[in-house]
Order: sequence, then structure tokens, then C-alpha cells
Amino acid sequence: MRRFLTPGWLGLHALAIALCGAFIGFGWWQFDRAQGGNDRSWAYTFEWPIFAIFVIVMWVKMIRDERAGVQPAPKVIEEPAEAAVKREIIRRQEEEDPALAAYNRYLARLNSQSRGRG
Repeated sequence: MRRFLTPGWLGLHALAIALCGAFIGFGWWQFDRAQGGNDRSWAYTFEWPIFAIFVIVMWVKMIRDERAGVQPAPKVIEEPAEAAVKREIIRRQEEEDPALAAYNRYLARLNSQSRGRG
């Protein structure tokens, strides 16, 4: 349970509490307005608490995922067919212009190195 007391998690806990409090407060405010005769506020009276419930559900899901060790999905997903097409394009470029292919490999290497830094 100590992993949920790190600065990042404490920030998420504080954010969840602040959002829930704000959403409940907004719902109460809309309820007061609805009681005063604003008919449109009746919908918002129920909408804001639903947002608070959504925050709680997502907060619980994040905690369960962390405890289960679920890893986030990769940012770039490459389909096998796409990889084969890329390899074929590279092969054709190398046959047509070896200097251009070498330059493209150089650029690809620089790009992969810059991704590692960020």
C-alpha cells in the first residue's frame, strides 16, 4: 500500500477528492436553482453527481489496475502487415538508390535516439 502514498498518487487522490467535492457542490447549487424555478437546472442537479460517481469509478479502476500490475497500452501499435509493407518499401529504396537508403537509415537512427531522450 506504500506505492499509493507516493507524490504522484497523493496528487491523484487529492484531485479525485477535489473533483468529487466540486461536482457534488455544483449539483447542490443546481438543486438550489431548480428549487428557485429554473427548470433546466433539474437535469444538472442529477448530472453533476453522476460526474462525481464517474471520478470515483475511474479512481478505483486505477488503483485496481496498479495493484494487479496492469501496464498501459503501448503508444505505437504496428500491425504485422504494416511492418511487411515498410520492409518492402525499404528494400526497393535500397535497390534504386543506395545513398538515399543509407541517408534514410541515418535519419531513422537519429529519430529513434531522440525518442529515447524524451
